[in-house]
Amino acid sequence: MTRKHLHLNAFIMDVGHHEAAWRLPESDPYAIWDVEYYKSVARIAERGKLDSIFFADSPVQGNDPARRPPGKLEPTVLLTAIAGATEHIGLIATASTSYNEPFNLARRFASVDIASGGRVGWNIVTTAGAEAARNFGLDDVPLHKDRYDRADEFVDVVTKLWDSWDDDATIADKDGAVHTRKDKVRAINHRGRFFRVDGPLNSPRPPQGWPLLVQAGSSEDGKELAATWAEAVFTAQQTLEDSQAFYADLKQRTAGHGRSPDSIKILPGIVPVIGDTEAEARELEDQLERLINPEHQKRNLAKRFNIDPELLELDEPLPLDLLPKEDEIETAKSRYTLIVDLARRENLTLRQLIARLGGGRGHRTFTGTPVQVADTIQHYFENGAADGFNIMPAVLPSGLEAFVDKVVPILQERDLFRTEYEGSTLRDRYGLARPANRVHQVSEESA
Repeated sequence: MTRKHLHLNAFIMDVGHHEAAWRLPESDPYAIWDVEYYKSVARIAERGKLDSIFFADSPVQGNDPARRPPGKLEPTVLLTAIAGATEHIGLIATASTSYNEPFNLARRFASVDIASGGRVGWNIVTTAGAEAARNFGLDDVPLHKDRYDRADEFVDVVTKLWDSWDDDATIADKDGAVHTRKDKVRAINHRGRFFRVDGPLNSPRPPQGWPLLVQAGSSEDGKELAATWAEAVFTAQQTLEDSQAFYADLKQRTAGHGRSPDSIKILPGIVPVIGDTEAEARELEDQLERLINPEHQKRNLAKRFNIDPELLELDEPLPLDLLPKEDEIETAKSRYTLIVDLARRENLTLRQLIARLGGGRGHRTFTGTPVQVADTIQHYFENGAADGFNIMPAVLPSGLEAFVDKVVPILQERDLFRTEYEGSTLRDRYGLARPANRVHQVSEESA
C-alpha cells in the first residue's frame, strides 16, 4: 500500500512573513516590485518539489506603509509571469468574492490555468474591512453572513462558467468550416439573489476543468463555505489540540455535504525559523523581534479590536474587558478569536503578544533545527491535525531555501513527502480528480 504523503504549499509574502523581515541587513525591501524576484522564489519551491506557492491579496492598501512593505502586484498577472519561469509548481492566488464579478474572475483564472498548463488555484475570500468597501462605493463592509451567502453563489456561478464549454467543443474542422461546435458551448442562464449571468464564458474549459478551489476562513460561515466547495484549506491554529478539533470538524462537515473527507486537504500555517542549531534559530528569532516597532503594532492591534490605541499599554495584559464580544465582530472573526484566545491562554502582555504575532499574524511560529521542524510537521500529520502545511517563511528567500534544502530532505527520507513530481496539474499534486462538467450533465438530463 502506498503511503500517504504530505502536501506542502509555500505562502509567499513580500520578503518574509515576519513583521520586521524587510529590516534585516540581507533583505532587499525593493524586491517586492520585481517579477524576477518572485520567479526565483518560485523556482526554490519547485526545487523542493512543493505542491504549490500562494499569493494572498486584498483590494485595499492594508498595511501601514511605514510598518512593512505596502501593496502587492496583482496576483493573477504575477502568476502568469511565474508560469513561464517554472514547469511543475502549482500557482495559487487570492481573489475576493466581495469585490469582483463572477464572469471576469472566471475568465482570469481560466486564462491563467491555460497559460500554465493546468497549475492554477483560486483562494476564495470574502474580504473584511471598511477600507476595502469604500474603494468600491460602499459606506461600510457588508454583513458577515451576507458576504458568505454572496461567496457561495459566486463560486456556483464561476464553476458553471468554467463548465459552459464541453472539453471537446473545439474541433477546428477546416474542411467542414466549423471551428467550435455551437451545441457544446452553452449559456448558464444563472438567476440568483446576487447575480444574473447568462454566459457562456468566452474561453474554453480550463485544463483542470476547474482550477483548484482553496479557502482560508475559519469562522462558522467560513467552514460551511469550505465544506461546500473547497479542495484545500489554509488555516491558523496555535496548538495541536485546536488543529485536531478544526481538522475533525471540517472533515465531518465536508462529509455532511455529500463529499468525501479525502476531497478536502487541510493545511495549517506554520512559520518556521530555522537554524543549524537551536541557538542559531533563537538568535535569528531574537534579531527579528528586536527589529519590530511595537508602537506600529499597537496601533495595528487597536484597529483590529476597534478600540482607542491609548487604552493599550505595552507592558500590561490585553484589556479583555474593553474588547468587543466575538458576536459583535463582522470582519475577520476567526483571526480575532485566535488572537484573544492566545493572549488569554498564555497571559501575555501586549508587548509579548506583539512579539508572538510578529512572525505570522496568528499562525504558529516554530523556532528550531531542521530535524525539530520536521518532527513537528510529522507529529501533526500523523495525529489527525493536518494533511500538510502552509509554509510561511519568516524571511525570504533565505527561509524558504532553508526549508527546501534542510527540512524537505528529512521528510523525504522518512517517506512523508514526494521525491519527484507526478502528473502534470495542480490537482494531480493534491491527489484530486478533475471535476465532471455540471452544465453538460444538466443539458444531457434535460435533452
